Amino acid sequence: MRKLAAGNWKMNGTSADLAEASALKAAHPAPGVDILLCPPATLLSRLSDSVGATIATGGQDCHAAASGAHTGDISAPMLADAGASHVILGHSERRTDHAETDADVHAKTQAALAAGLTALVCVGETQAQREAGKTLDVVGRQLAGSVPDSATAATLVIAYEPVWAIGSGRVPTLEQIAEVHDFIRGELTARFGADARAMRLLYGGSVKPANAAEIFAISNVDGALVGGASLKARDFSAIVTALENAAPD
Repeated sequence: MRKLAAGNWKMNGTSADLAEASALKAAHPAPGVDILLCPPATLLSRLSDSVGATIATGGQDCHAAASGAHTGDISAPMLADAGASHVILGHSERRTDHAETDADVHAKTQAALAAGLTALVCVGETQAQREAGKTLDVVGRQLAGSVPDSATAATLVIAYEPVWAIGSGRVPTLEQIAEVHDFIRGELTARFGADARAMRLLYGGSVKPANAAEIFAISNVDGALVGGASLKARDFSAIVTALENAAPD
């Protein structure tokens, strides 16, 4: 499979920041891995036009309905119409700030697949859950409840993001990352069979140029979902390069 470097700009970015995407494209005119940028919805269409086919674009969330009386929400077909090929779903900030449940994420993922989008579904434990030894239970429950049976390797990406590592500068040990990624691969294989071997598993949570190479050397880590470091072309380019240089699984 081709590795994937995905950038989540979160609630950051205005028109001036489109130059960062252009600089990233210039630094990787023929990337050896897939690159995905998920900007705020206000920039999605313009960013999609500016990066062309070199860099994929995605939304940061979508509604479970294709249309309707849902003021302020964005549907999966709208994201596709704006040029998106992907959408991030179930990010811990959505689960926390908007009380999204696994059932909510499941419904949104189904909507994304129906619109022809690839769903990037996030899972991960809190610090309290990690300390209680419940990490695998939590991740397993989120996988089972958030991912629909219709998902395939072509339409699903899983991102493991321990909640306590997001934006904190704290990173799990390499052994902890490996344990969870191996567990996820096993859970997907039990459910989807051989197709699960081609489902890309990303690590997310304080990924930076300084630690990217060692993370990408871990078995069953097929790329990264990057937050703050994706906002600047120089930082994200270094992570993309590290992924390009990583040995295949």
